[in-house]
Amino acid sequence: MAKKRISDVLIEVLADTGIERIYGITGDSLNSVNDSLRRNGKIAFEHVRHEETAAFAAGAEAGLTGKLTVCAGSSGPGNLHLINGLFDCHRNRVPVLAIASHIPQSEVGLSYFQETHPENLFKECSCFCELVSSPKQMPEILFRAMNAAVGNQDVAVIVLPGDIAVMEMEVDELSVWHHPKLPHIIPQRSDIEEMAAHLESGKRITLFCGAGCEGAHDEVVELAKRLQSPVVHAFRGKEWVEWDNPYDVGMTGLLGYTSGYRAIEQCDTLVMLGTDFPYRPFYPENAKVVQIDRDSGALGRRVPLTQGIIGNVKDTLKELLPLISQRDDTEFIDTIRKAYKKFRSDLDSYAVAEPDGVAIHPQYFVNRLNTLAAEDAIFTFDVGTPVIWTARHLKTNGKRRILGSFNHGSMANAMMHAIGAQNACPNRQVISLSGDGGFTMMMGEMLTLKQLNLPVKVFVFNNEELSFIAMEMKASGYLDYATDFVNPDFGKLAEAAGIKGISIENSSEVDEKIKEALNHNGPVIINVRVDKQELAMPPKIAYQQAKGFSKYLINAILDGRGTELKEMAKTNWMKYKSLY
Repeated sequence: MAKKRISDVLIEVLADTGIERIYGITGDSLNSVNDSLRRNGKIAFEHVRHEETAAFAAGAEAGLTGKLTVCAGSSGPGNLHLINGLFDCHRNRVPVLAIASHIPQSEVGLSYFQETHPENLFKECSCFCELVSSPKQMPEILFRAMNAAVGNQDVAVIVLPGDIAVMEMEVDELSVWHHPKLPHIIPQRSDIEEMAAHLESGKRITLFCGAGCEGAHDEVVELAKRLQSPVVHAFRGKEWVEWDNPYDVGMTGLLGYTSGYRAIEQCDTLVMLGTDFPYRPFYPENAKVVQIDRDSGALGRRVPLTQGIIGNVKDTLKELLPLISQRDDTEFIDTIRKAYKKFRSDLDSYAVAEPDGVAIHPQYFVNRLNTLAAEDAIFTFDVGTPVIWTARHLKTNGKRRILGSFNHGSMANAMMHAIGAQNACPNRQVISLSGDGGFTMMMGEMLTLKQLNLPVKVFVFNNEELSFIAMEMKASGYLDYATDFVNPDFGKLAEAAGIKGISIENSSEVDEKIKEALNHNGPVIINVRVDKQELAMPPKIAYQQAKGFSKYLINAILDGRGTELKEMAKTNWMKYKSLY
């Protein structure tokens, strides 16, 4: 019977499992694990600049592949840096294993250097978090963690003290982890029949689709066809139901379409399919609501339900469809389609080129990128205005993927997600739509792209402002304050770091320089000078928003910002007045 270090057992089990890489930064408490990786040689250590990136990258890879991925951080600050990325993984429901190394067990509770209590820190962003306090616990804790991460599609954390990692254990033959398969979750027959009855009695039915509709495109479209129902998608449902769907009428919410808003506001029966859309004001007030979700905790969390059903969307709809007859009445869907066609036409009309010397409309830029990017491109996007332009002007097709910090809403996610996405899919275009605030927050990862030789294309929307925050302030009646940046040309900055940089100043250059970036065999940072005054209008302007914006206009005039208001009116008024 041979003796092996705990860290060796950890890495051997992960290698045998098929783990290809671990994202992280090494450190004193993690040195034994890092050395085991070096000697094992089967798993790459993807050395990033910040542990937060390690977690975001692991989450992106897990989201694209559906497979367990791994990240690691050293004790104290290293663990704390992991937390934001792990919250994103937790809220995006992707299977990630985090190895959180820890101070020596003998020093816990004695205010040792870098002491924290990881078992407590990670509880809120994981479904499993356990401390390895004895060599005898390995690899059983590791197996439990991996089972929990895969079975719950969530984050699992192993806390491994540095002194435990170097201890030895007697090993005859390492146990093999058998990857659990996710089950089909099919509701009780009585639930299916009750839902069919609710749909039979509904006159104006709207389907509201989220991330749970992954793989259920055809079933959703068929249900919409039989019910003559508009299909509204939450942002996370966009890539699963928007394409090849004559019943799709866009999004609702602040990023949404007038048609999506009306389809939900005016329905008498709302069917929520795998969505946990959080914004209560966008739900109907007097409609019956039926919700299908694999997570029982999501049922009724946002709105009172007529019926809640535990089940996978695809499996449930397969059982439901034979009970649903074809309808002939198209009045509701025709009305909503008309609104959708107008809103979509108006949005497309904003994506226009400006004369040289005038800042580029971000809508125009994303529209051209949408046309020029590969059919199976993977897009990541920062929280802020890149979210708006992605939601409204980037088209999905069943092959493309979109990755964002959907539920956690963290800044700076785009380039970090892109690292994991490019590792997961080395032969596909990975395009990061980064805001200037998000890009500069984690700008060091630009060097990671070069170091790992990842051909990610990072398009930086440079408007020298936290523009989404500025819009929120204006809508609430505040003067936008402390939202401005003094930025360099990020393309030139990249060149100084030995990375290809491109600068796009005028609309006339957009196509040529997008092609140049996409055709380059390596990472590229593209500085795109976009209009600072571009507004993004919601599908409905509430009284409080109108009141707040009016208050902002008065305050801006009193503050001497007349020129700014003139530029804002010039950029937005003629476009957006047609929406309402």
